[in-house]
Amino acid sequence: MHADGVGTKVLVAEACGKYDTIGIDCVAMNVNDIICVGAEPLAMVDYLALEKPRPRLVADIMKGLQEGARQAGVAIVAGETAIVPDLVHGFDLSATVVGIVKKNKIITGEQVEPGDVVLGLRSSGIHSNGLTLARKALLAPRAAPEIAGELLRPTRIYVKEISRLLRSGLEIHGLAHITGGAYSKLKRIGIMAQAGFHLDNLPQPPWIFKKIQAAARVSNREMYRTFNMGVGFLVICPRRVTEAARRMIPALRPLGYVTDSRRVTVSVNGKDLSIESF
Repeated sequence: MHADGVGTKVLVAEACGKYDTIGIDCVAMNVNDIICVGAEPLAMVDYLALEKPRPRLVADIMKGLQEGARQAGVAIVAGETAIVPDLVHGFDLSATVVGIVKKNKIITGEQVEPGDVVLGLRSSGIHSNGLTLARKALLAPRAAPEIAGELLRPTRIYVKEISRLLRSGLEIHGLAHITGGAYSKLKRIGIMAQAGFHLDNLPQPPWIFKKIQAAARVSNREMYRTFNMGVGFLVICPRRVTEAARRMIPALRPLGYVTDSRRVTVSVNGKDLSIESF
């Protein structure tokens, strides 16, 4: 079971006056997390808190939730809408998802070991993390339509690809959704496995991240601790199954490998950056 929301991305939706995609983000932030333990998401309930009744906004949000549920193959079985003017200014959106996995199939990261390969799937953009910094850097006092549209681009849902990989029976040692904290979140797996990660083949970040970095004057290290930088999901597996995994999911790209260190490092423009130590 997992609960999550879309954070300050709701403020981007308010700034753009566009609400029909924010529900996709809400579904994505839940289902992408729950598949990290090898679970198949089954059912979801949403919670929408509003300052005042806004029927059109609610209808548009429901369109996004419906589309996200379709992409994830999950059923929205119930939901709650609350009018709480003393608590919320604008609106807030969150959800809880329930999934199922056999006990002997749970993926915790304990099996990760030095020499394993880290494969990645591209993100669709900024997803739903780092929006506070992005908004302050690019939306004040106002942003060009292409900037606003890019910040509002829905989070990619990885359920179908990862579920196909898990059903194949291939030996998968670890799964990670690159969200808040970005690559520092590999610490969760690193602690379980007593291992580290070196990512030396990351793709060039999409233009939106370069725009944020220039506007906010943020270091490379902080960018890779805050944003997905173009990669939204990681799969960690033994080297011997790498090619089989890539044949099954051609979009998987080798990004790095597991080390015997206790840190996460990324290579940017030929320079290794320490993202997290543990």
